[in-house]
Amino acid sequence: MGNPPFFFTFSCFVFLLGSLLSLATDTITPATLIGDGEKLVSSSQIFELGFFSPGKSKYKYLGIWYKQVPDTVVWVANRNSPIVDSNAVLTIGNNGNLVLLNQTDGIIWSSNLSREVKNPVAQLLDTGNLVLREKFSSNTSEGSYLWQSFDCPSDTLLIGMNMGWDLKTGRERYLTSWRTADDPSPGNFTFRLEIRVLPHLCIYNGSVKLSCTGPWNGLAFGADPTNTSYLFRPIVEQKEDEIIYRYESYSSRILMMLKINPSGDVQRLIWHEMSTGWQVFFTAPNNFCQLYGYCGANSVCSVDDTANCECLKGFKLKLQNNQTWPRECVRSHSSDCITRERFIKFDDIKLPYLVDVSLNESMNLKECEAECLKNCTCRAYANSKVTGGGSGCLMWFGDLIDIRKITGYNNGQPIYVRVPDSEPGDKKLLWIFVILVLPAALLPGFFIFCRWRRKHKEKETTMESSQDLLKFDIYMSVATRTNEPSEGDGDAKGTRRDSVLPCFSLASVSAATENFSMQCKLGEGGFGPVYKGKLLNGQEVAVKRLSSQSGQGLKEFKNEMMLIAKLQHRNLVRLMGCCVEQGEKILIYEYMPNKSLNFFLFDPSRTHLLGWQTRVKIIEGIAQGLLYLHQYSRLRIIHRDLKASNILLDSDMNPKISDFGMARMFCGDELQGNTKRVVGTYGYMSPEYALDGLFSVKSDVFSFGVLLLETLTSKRNTGVYDIESFNLLGHAWNLWKDNRAYELLSPALQHEASYQMLNRYITVALLCVQEKAADRPTMSKVVSMITNEHATLPYPKQSAFSYARRGEKISFLPSSRVSEACSVNGVTLSLISPR
Repeated sequence: MGNPPFFFTFSCFVFLLGSLLSLATDTITPATLIGDGEKLVSSSQIFELGFFSPGKSKYKYLGIWYKQVPDTVVWVANRNSPIVDSNAVLTIGNNGNLVLLNQTDGIIWSSNLSREVKNPVAQLLDTGNLVLREKFSSNTSEGSYLWQSFDCPSDTLLIGMNMGWDLKTGRERYLTSWRTADDPSPGNFTFRLEIRVLPHLCIYNGSVKLSCTGPWNGLAFGADPTNTSYLFRPIVEQKEDEIIYRYESYSSRILMMLKINPSGDVQRLIWHEMSTGWQVFFTAPNNFCQLYGYCGANSVCSVDDTANCECLKGFKLKLQNNQTWPRECVRSHSSDCITRERFIKFDDIKLPYLVDVSLNESMNLKECEAECLKNCTCRAYANSKVTGGGSGCLMWFGDLIDIRKITGYNNGQPIYVRVPDSEPGDKKLLWIFVILVLPAALLPGFFIFCRWRRKHKEKETTMESSQDLLKFDIYMSVATRTNEPSEGDGDAKGTRRDSVLPCFSLASVSAATENFSMQCKLGEGGFGPVYKGKLLNGQEVAVKRLSSQSGQGLKEFKNEMMLIAKLQHRNLVRLMGCCVEQGEKILIYEYMPNKSLNFFLFDPSRTHLLGWQTRVKIIEGIAQGLLYLHQYSRLRIIHRDLKASNILLDSDMNPKISDFGMARMFCGDELQGNTKRVVGTYGYMSPEYALDGLFSVKSDVFSFGVLLLETLTSKRNTGVYDIESFNLLGHAWNLWKDNRAYELLSPALQHEASYQMLNRYITVALLCVQEKAADRPTMSKVVSMITNEHATLPYPKQSAFSYARRGEKISFLPSSRVSEACSVNGVTLSLISPR
């Protein structure tokens, strides 16, 4: 065979040169060919276009995927026309269309433009959109595109991509699942924006409705399980010529997509810089209650361990064949406009499917109620929008279908259902309960109380004889010591019998700590040294010896002991006893083998020992302990010195709040106190306390927010500054504002942390450290926000002390208006944490 002709050699050279050039560009011209193995890359290296074979398939397809994650295909051109070999090419044809050609120039797929384009170019954008436009057009907006892949979605909705209806042409843009994981041809399932008076999202299996959200309420789709409002913002636009749904991310550093799987599940997937894979944020449907009409008409579905169906009040189960499903609930009484009727409110409900409804957007809720009450066929009403406190009027005139109770996220709405006035409401049921049940319960309760009281008295008598077993000096009776105080203990007479704490002798405490030897010394705080001791039964304890300069008298000290001893919570350090002899004031605590949180947190050689799950456990434990002090203990207690060194860790790394030496107790409805003697630790004090001496439960909330940030970052609040000399609070605020909060994460946690939880915790921390106490959440709300991963969080305001700089002094002198007399409304506690 002779040498190939020069023209053929030159053509091959031109083809190869064009192919090489295409590798470095995001644009295709009529002279460009993209073949197998070659790729088009968006300008910021986010998306790639090329040929691929899914899974075990022997066929090839032209598709778009994330460059960082090649296995994640977001768009397929030739879904219905697989390529059987490696000879196909993508180019721009003579009429200006994008065409996928086989080796015989047969068209496998085309963009199908109806008109000819003189100077066309195709470009892969950083949004993942492949667009066809005029080369020399100065207008590069979306409306100027001749064709775009976003108008022909596959199974994935990307950020900025529209799903919905073009009302002029009647064209619908919706997602269609792959047939299988190896076959991208259109499957059975679709995800679409359905318009029934108001827009809502639905999953279909063929023509059968599988699952639907509630209607668009101005902020979100009611009960939308794919909504994660702190990561993205859902948008619905209703114009004259189109109705569309899309979403926008709050951070350009996060990859995000909404995808319908071959199984019919819709998932919202997240990928961020610290990820090793896609994180599934939500899947729908994920329980039976999310299946359309699962409980039948006029019934509400709620999820416990299983889906539970219950007829709405005013309705009863229709007698039918037991094998019939879904079941049906019918009205208990017919509505004849003669019987008096009213409406019962159901909270946190996914509104019924919008069939046989009317909408009036100008009405308020009162007008809506009056209008519904006038019409005998009106079954229920609700606001159509939740923005601005609620507006608009939705009225249902037929059966109420696809209602479910919302748990886990805050997209439920109240609905008002029509019932006869004779139907017992919540208040009527309460009075029925009080009148019929309460007397029946009080009588046996009275006998139980009398029996308990008798046994309690017997137990007190027994305890006096057995109390010595808790002591080191077991041969000395409590009664004897009570009536015979030691020297220097004159005002103690008659007080020990009332104490609920074991009282140790000074000799026994000294023996347990080897005469307070240096070998037993664990450390020393502002109130005195702490020693490790051992009881006769072998139990280890922490012995805190208060110095004479602690500033507290014997009577106050003992009062505190009796009060604090009654605090029982798994996240509070337990006080086991005390010793008051010869001028000594000693506290005995349970021993914490893992020392304190700061022992691990701020030491580079130990911080890696606190894994992500351990830190989550510590954060939640501290929150539960504070909630108990603020809300569930007999007296409201404000700690005033919450910090890492005052969080002790037991053998299982469970956190226990300690050091109540600066705490205040409040009775009844007291919520706030003030003082001229501001005590605490710089970096943890709230601004109103540090500057004006005002303290409340919100002061502890501020300290918790600082501690939460320190636990996530392994950095001290007062020791972290960026180029503008911000402390940790300011640094966190700046990063959070720029959607870069994940950069705060301790390097030791980058491969195990959950981004979803991290973002939530940082947001909660910033809510806790807001400048004004009124803006900060209570600890009950904090606990709810950190334990409920689906709760929608408020937007925090700028952190307090955000601009405090290294070396800049903050005056802690309170305002002259603060009266010292005001500080008598609480009891100061002098408990110091054992180390």
